[in-house]
Amino acid sequence: MEVPGAGYVVLALLVALFGALSFKYARRLVTVARVLGHGVRAEGECVRVETEPYGRSDARRHFFVFRTADGARVEFEDLAGRRTTEGSAVTVTYDPRDPGGTATVAGRGSWSPVLQSLALAAGCGMAMAGFAILLYFEITGGDR
Repeated sequence: MEVPGAGYVVLALLVALFGALSFKYARRLVTVARVLGHGVRAEGECVRVETEPYGRSDARRHFFVFRTADGARVEFEDLAGRRTTEGSAVTVTYDPRDPGGTATVAGRGSWSPVLQSLALAAGCGMAMAGFAILLYFEITGGDR
């Protein structure tokens, strides 16, 4: 049984999903770039590395902790390279107005959060554009 318009809905949902992901990673990239230029630096460390259960993926989530200038302990998740392991010392850069929301380990010796955010934003943006083009041709029937 074929549902009329189901293809349009699926493509529209894919455009929306990849658009939202692209926007999320682009915002993170802008935040990281701003903080790297004007943020405060602190010493921190990787406190936890989580991997996909049952070995289904090589994706890893890195969690870091640092103390702000006033002594508050802040834990945050950020993108990091494979060499970053639990206990790795890192330099954290953050905006004192929002330490938890702006903290990053990007900087001298660790550009992976910047590069990964850039790659994710670009990749999701290209996927969104591709699905939008497919949706356009599906709607118009390929006519110009």
